[in-house]
Amino acid sequence: MTSSVEEKVADFYSNKGWQEEDGLTEDARLWEDCRGAAAEYVSKCRLRVLRHIPESGENMLDMASGPIQYPEYLDFSRNFKKRYCVDLSQQALEGAKKKIGEHGVYLHGSFFDINLEENFFDCSISLHTIYHMHKDSQEEAVKKLLFVTKPGKPVIIVYSNPDVLVNLSWLRKIKRLVVKKKANDKEEFFYFSPHSNSWWSRFADVAEVKILPWRSFAANHQKALIPDNFLGRKIFDILYWMEDHFPNFWVRHFQYQMIVLKKSD
Repeated sequence: MTSSVEEKVADFYSNKGWQEEDGLTEDARLWEDCRGAAAEYVSKCRLRVLRHIPESGENMLDMASGPIQYPEYLDFSRNFKKRYCVDLSQQALEGAKKKIGEHGVYLHGSFFDINLEENFFDCSISLHTIYHMHKDSQEEAVKKLLFVTKPGKPVIIVYSNPDVLVNLSWLRKIKRLVVKKKANDKEEFFYFSPHSNSWWSRFADVAEVKILPWRSFAANHQKALIPDNFLGRKIFDILYWMEDHFPNFWVRHFQYQMIVLKKSD
């Protein structure tokens, strides 16, 4: 089943996911809030990852790097000698190479199958990927990230919280009753099975575990709840401040989190 999950993802991103139209990839069109009012907020949320990345290092691992889609992602490895990009899509790796060239090492295939040296990386990141892996394989993926990362250095995972307060699934159910769902509708294209916050405690015996806010809403929720105007920009400013100042509340009840793991010596 794990193989079929990966094959579906690989097929989409090898054929459509990274295709651009009017400067926007299909991935961004489907799953990002690209409205003007949200631009500053989503940029600052992406840069939250940078807070936990070491100021310098030899090697960084970017598991499921994609084409390093957003400008903020380029900053993550700016003080590292090499960024190892692993991805199921060759097209993604070609896109990444256009952006970082000789700064990168490009590894095509499943993360589970690629041989990587123990304690090799000074930082490892994985953004919006592990919750799309089969639920029974996610622990293996996290353990491998810890295995290849040096003790005391961060493994940073952007993950999804299944226990969110804001869930618009009821709206989708109504829509399905009224409108016949198209066969190629991408809304439920990918396997999606995030674990609850308590699941991460299984790594506490081998690593320090911190769970921090990354962003409060999935893009579709964000677009439905916050307007694309001056008021919307003010709401985003307040939301960002609240996430930073009351992290435990937002981690427990809202959508996206940063899991920061540091392997023990």
